[in-house]
Amino acid sequence: MSGLAKSVQEWTEGRIDFEGQAFVELISRVVLIGSAIVAFIVGFVMQSLAVTFVIFGGTTAVLALVVLPPWPMFNAHPVEWLPKVETKEKGK
Repeated sequence: MSGLAKSVQEWTEGRIDFEGQAFVELISRVVLIGSAIVAFIVGFVMQSLAVTFVIFGGTTAVLALVVLPPWPMFNAHPVEWLPKVETKEKGK
């Protein structure tokens, strides 16, 4: 495999560990709930449904930029797999 193809594969593979997944889920949940509440209040005060959707949509887009790429902080505790064990197959 060429160097460029290998680097593209490593970047798009998205390796994050289990603790990173839990952290992404927590960030997503807090930000989405918080932005929904803020967007609703601001939209209600301004009497504009468009403002509500712009605030919530903008926050969702920024959140996607933060949590979708496999940042190194999401792979701080990589899983240590056991080494491969060779087994002897019986002759038939």
